[in-house]
Amino acid sequence: MTEYKSDLINTLVSRGYLNQATDIEGLDEAAANKRITGYIGFDMTADSLHVGSLVQIMMLRRMQQAGHKPIILAGTGTTKIGDPSGKDQSRKMTSDEAIAANKAGILKAFDKMLTIGDGLSDAIVVDNDEWLSKFGYLDFLREYGPHFTINRMLTFESVKLRLDREQPLTFLEFNYMLLQAVDFLELSRRYDCTLQLGGGDQWGNIINGVELCRRIDQRPVFGFTSPLITTASGAKMGKTESGAIWLNKDRLSAYEYWQFWRNTEDADVGRFLRLFTDVALDEIARLETLKGAEINTAKVILANEATTMLHGPDAARKAEDAAKAAFAEGRTSADLPTVTISRGEFQNARSSAALVKAAGLTSSMKEAKRKIGEGAVYINDQKILDQNTLHNYEDVLPGLGGFKVQLGKRIVLVVPN
Repeated sequence: MTEYKSDLINTLVSRGYLNQATDIEGLDEAAANKRITGYIGFDMTADSLHVGSLVQIMMLRRMQQAGHKPIILAGTGTTKIGDPSGKDQSRKMTSDEAIAANKAGILKAFDKMLTIGDGLSDAIVVDNDEWLSKFGYLDFLREYGPHFTINRMLTFESVKLRLDREQPLTFLEFNYMLLQAVDFLELSRRYDCTLQLGGGDQWGNIINGVELCRRIDQRPVFGFTSPLITTASGAKMGKTESGAIWLNKDRLSAYEYWQFWRNTEDADVGRFLRLFTDVALDEIARLETLKGAEINTAKVILANEATTMLHGPDAARKAEDAAKAAFAEGRTSADLPTVTISRGEFQNARSSAALVKAAGLTSSMKEAKRKIGEGAVYINDQKILDQNTLHNYEDVLPGLGGFKVQLGKRIVLVVPN
């Protein structure tokens, strides 16, 4: 493997973050000789990011660890347009109030993963609405329109994908790549930013920004993208049967977050330790040699490290203790994720299948019945063989007032209240 001059590029490459880069030698030289500033943009499309965005946050963390300055670009302005990258259909238009609420929720994860402040390598939060909302339409076209050609824009993957599938691409969305390019130019001018990082699906948008900075300001800037993260079985990172793995604890408990990492496929453990934890590379190499049941040790380390980084060491310890109690010892912990339903709801639907559905372990009653038929469901540590088994309130677990509902490696406490 190539040895680079800078700690930043050595780290990014050796830990598996590199997909494409515009001029990696030039970026390496710059990072070796001075503190550089780099950014990643996050659109405000939900009130929490999920694990699919975690590799982007980790790249900003790697920047900060190497002594460089990260910018978290809150895409309030671009959210009003909608990024077509990787989408078959247009995003729904979001109100200004919803965008503001989403921004507040999304930024919670960064407080845990990065140091945000006024220090030389502290991260800062910048909102692109500061400049995008100030442009007049004609002024924007005259200033930036001449630097983009329709011919070139039609070659970008985000556009080709939509057109090849004969899905409508609105003129509104078509402008997104112009806005993202202008973001890089504005950050370059305002904050001396010379690097944009992002996922591989953002390559075309990043290239536009790099070229715009060079054409207008004759300034050399750089682009760096990470690969699309999929599991060894080919699934998209962070997508599970029960839904997205959210980063905010009000959307997903620390226990469920811990369990997500604990359930990592064997073939992914080393790669995920490199990408999503700060565990040293030599220790990861040792953990990758573990075979058979011993690989579970590495999975617990992965779960503890990832959960500690986002939710803190106490949350990680409680999650591990709860998992140990629930699985290894057959006990139930108060730290299990809990779903509360009304007494009336419980009385009207207290069958085994209804409890599985109420716990959020399946998305439908049909799926709950199928899982019971497969022998995958336990309620209060008893395997359920009949989907129509009725449960009485008197059967709740002492001291916890609920039913321990288990599907595979996921356990939820359902409490009729």
